[in-house]
Amino acid sequence: MATILVVDDEAQIRKFMRISLGASGHQVIEAEDAGAGIDLVRSTGVDLVILDLGLPDMDGQDAISAIRERSTVPIIVLSVRAQEVDKVEALDRGADDYVVKPFGIGELMARVRVALRQKQSGRADPAALQVGSLTMDFVRRVITRDQIEVHLSKREYALLQFLAATPDHVLTHRQILKAVWGPAHVDDTAYLRVYINQLRQKLEVDPTAPRIIVTEPGVGYRLVTS
Repeated sequence: MATILVVDDEAQIRKFMRISLGASGHQVIEAEDAGAGIDLVRSTGVDLVILDLGLPDMDGQDAISAIRERSTVPIIVLSVRAQEVDKVEALDRGADDYVVKPFGIGELMARVRVALRQKQSGRADPAALQVGSLTMDFVRRVITRDQIEVHLSKREYALLQFLAATPDHVLTHRQILKAVWGPAHVDDTAYLRVYINQLRQKLEVDPTAPRIIVTEPGVGYRLVTS
């Protein structure tokens, strides 16, 4: 059972989340504004924060930054803001995922499970990862598909390793480019797209319909394990 903090100024949303998350065995605590939510993160040691962006006392984007100054707790944004710029900013500020209202409870619960699983694993780079017939052994630095070794360039390997460090987690173009290519290349999204396509050609069963490295339109990419 996890302790989940829901920060939302809409009482109906908080009630719905309390019932839905409680039905899955989680303990839910609530805050109706950013200040109270930030205080609860500091004082209670919650396992996950579900955060609205339209809060009465502070913009939710600033709340993400404030939480990140104090804690590495996973943050899922739950917001009516559907613009790509809002998603990218939230993720760049440190949110772990972004769900747009109105939302399906099944999708949200899947995102909750992923965020909690990553927290429990300590987010350490995995020694190995299995996705269907694809095996990624980061200790031996060997990637195989259908038990046949796949040869990657140094940059392709670094890109795959970075995506695999947080599986099922959306990473923005800027986050990927900064980590793999360096701060001078954070705007080179066309360059990133070329390398993503090269990885898909080598790793996906059907590169034209990728199921392992999927695109989050206008935002970035996610390595999917389920």
